[in-house]
Amino acid sequence: MPESELERQIAAIASLDEPVRRGLYLYVLARRREVGREEAARALRISRALAAFHLDKLAEQGLLETSYRRLTRRRGPGAGRPAKLYRRASDPLAFSVPARRYELAGRIFLGALADAPPSSTRRALEHTAHTAGRRLAAAAAARPSVRRRTPSHRLNKALAVLGECGFEPVHTHGVVRLSNCPFEALAQECSPLVCGMNLALVRGVLRGVRARGVRAELRPEPGSCCVILRVGPHRASKLAGPKHR
Repeated sequence: MPESELERQIAAIASLDEPVRRGLYLYVLARRREVGREEAARALRISRALAAFHLDKLAEQGLLETSYRRLTRRRGPGAGRPAKLYRRASDPLAFSVPARRYELAGRIFLGALADAPPSSTRRALEHTAHTAGRRLAAAAAARPSVRRRTPSHRLNKALAVLGECGFEPVHTHGVVRLSNCPFEALAQECSPLVCGMNLALVRGVLRGVRARGVRAELRPEPGSCCVILRVGPHRASKLAGPKHR
C-alpha cells in the first residue's frame, strides 16, 4: 500500500475518535440507506449545523458518500433545494501495519480454483466452507449464555455469528437478508464459486447451531449478499436484531 494511501486511511479511522462524529457514522451505517442532516441531528440530539459539520468531515475522509435529492414531492418554485444525503461508502476501509494483502491472495486462490475441473473443486470448496460455518457456530455456542436454548435462541445465535462475519443480517416478514457480502471483491471476480461458498458457509452455521426450520438459499440482489434465509412465521416474530423502518 502506498504511504499516501496508508496515511489517508489512518486519518480516516483517527477521525472517528471524536464521539459525535463516531455516533453519526454508526447511525448512518445502521440505517443502511441515505440519511439527511435533519434526521441525523434528531437521532443524536444535536444541532443540524453540528450534524452537517461532522457528516461533511466523514464524507471528506471517504467514510461516507453523498447525494442530493428532494425529500418531499413538492416541485417548482418554493420547493426548496434538494437535501444533501449521506450513506456509507462503497469502498472498504482496512489497513494493516506492516502491509498484508489477503485480498490479493484470495484473488489468486480463486483464479486457481476457477481454472481447475469445476465439479471437484466446487465440491471441495463448499465442503470446506460448510465445515468452517459449523466451527464458527460451535465456538459461538460455547460462550456462556443464561438463556434457554430454544429454537429462536439458536437462530439468534446463528445471526450473531453471521453478523460477526460481516454479513449484516436484517430480518423482515420472515426473511433474513444478508445486507453485506464480506467477500464482495472476490465475488466480482467469480460469483458462482464465491456465492456457492457463501451458501455452504451459512448452511454450516445454521447446522452448527441446529436452527431447524430455517432455509438458506441463493437470491442475488445488488448491494447485498447472494444468500437469504427464509424463516418460519412462528420463529420470525421472535428474531432479535434491527428491523427495516
